Amino acid sequence: MRASSADPVARSECVAAEIRRLAAGRRVAFVSGNFNVVHPGHLRLLKFAAEAGEFLVVGVNPDSTPGVAVPLALRLEGIQSLGIVDYAFALREPPECFIAELKPDIVVKGREHAERHNPELAAVEAYGGRLLFSSGEVRFASLDLLQREYTSGPFWTLIKPKDFPRRHGFTIEGLKAVLPHMRGIRVLVVGDLIVDTYIDCDALGMSQEDPTIVVTPIDHKTFVGGAAIVAAHARGLGAEVRYITVAGRDDQAGFARSALARHGVATEFLVDETRPTTHKQRYRAAGKTLLRVNHLRQHAIDADIRSQVLDRIEQALPHTDLLLFSDFNYGCLPQPLVDAVVELASERGIMMAADSQASSQLSDISRFRGMTLITPTEREARLALRDFESGLTVLANRLRAACGARNVVVTLGADGMLVHAPNGSDGALMDDRLPAFNTAPKDPAGAGDSLFTATALALAAGADIWRASYIGALAAACQVGRVGNLPVTAADIEAEIDADTA
Repeated sequence: MRASSADPVARSECVAAEIRRLAAGRRVAFVSGNFNVVHPGHLRLLKFAAEAGEFLVVGVNPDSTPGVAVPLALRLEGIQSLGIVDYAFALREPPECFIAELKPDIVVKGREHAERHNPELAAVEAYGGRLLFSSGEVRFASLDLLQREYTSGPFWTLIKPKDFPRRHGFTIEGLKAVLPHMRGIRVLVVGDLIVDTYIDCDALGMSQEDPTIVVTPIDHKTFVGGAAIVAAHARGLGAEVRYITVAGRDDQAGFARSALARHGVATEFLVDETRPTTHKQRYRAAGKTLLRVNHLRQHAIDADIRSQVLDRIEQALPHTDLLLFSDFNYGCLPQPLVDAVVELASERGIMMAADSQASSQLSDISRFRGMTLITPTEREARLALRDFESGLTVLANRLRAACGARNVVVTLGADGMLVHAPNGSDGALMDDRLPAFNTAPKDPAGAGDSLFTATALALAAGADIWRASYIGALAAACQVGRVGNLPVTAADIEAEIDADTA
């Protein structure tokens, strides 16, 4: 909680008491200043103070202070918007007077004040605090700019084609009618659990000993990935979601359980003592991924765990409308388990969809038979058929025939997707292309999962494949507009539709 710029003038003892309550025994760091325009120098100083303490308090000087050129309300709002600041308020008295009242553990000033007279020093020494001088590190990359990469905003870079809807008899505005029907669909997700950590770094340069790029980590964020983010996407789009998987007995599994619970996904993790939970670390600098480190085992689960997984799935199927196989080929979905689950779901008439990914490993999407939807990349489709020469239309048709899928969406990265599916009441097959909607993606890693989930849910909600694939393309465009795996929501898609029709 931060003090509002609209708050009335508060006595210093009241503000200090509120800070002590919020800090709850944490080490308090205090910074004060004019902050006319928050610039990188301010950010470096505040980051230094935040790392020196555990609860960062910032006092913004009144308008009567020499050097102030911007009204207090605007200056306070700028400081309050910074993620590293825990409490910001309008300072109505000299800083040393407030310091004497609050008694922060650390007071931080810019290094340019080190050789000057500092009235704060006597106040700090009186109660045994510390006065530190630092301007932070020049190589600091703004944490708040990094934070923005992990959140979605208005996707001004999205270009939504109008010709595709015209060809298939719908409007972009009309897609909003599909979204409410996704709510309450009972979804069962089965597949590999992955935990993704994004480690943001400053690039320091090239090593003098060998041709190696040298970086220093400055921040990190961890997300659920793999089939877990498919489950979270489905929940974000309004479905009731259960997720069954295999995990290690480790902190990564604990993180995934907690994260999925926050997203509203019901989970069942079966522990495999022979493998860690798959953990992928991405080292990034200047908005680009430099290196990915995978901590994993890829062997198939044994017969005992396979039997346990099948039992859990069988118990869940009577309460399932849509079954999603999210396969990353790390051993969670061996063929005997897939075949048994497909047979059980087919007997109950449950809609099924599958995605089998091959980025740093091999895959075979054709092993998932009888699906309503499959969404391979071009490479995954060619791997499944051992066909590296045919055109896309021939490839999609061969794949559809090979695995008995009703609808095939071949994703093409920056070139969008090819939709190959029956069209109209006569069931004649048709191909159509959709370009990639987001012309300036920040992180393409999660595009396929969001497209797969949203397209499958739209089909389950009664949309035809053309409407469903367009909704899937919108979900993918929203997802790649930020860094890291956060669930795409129905509100995200609706907002983008509204932006197009505003």
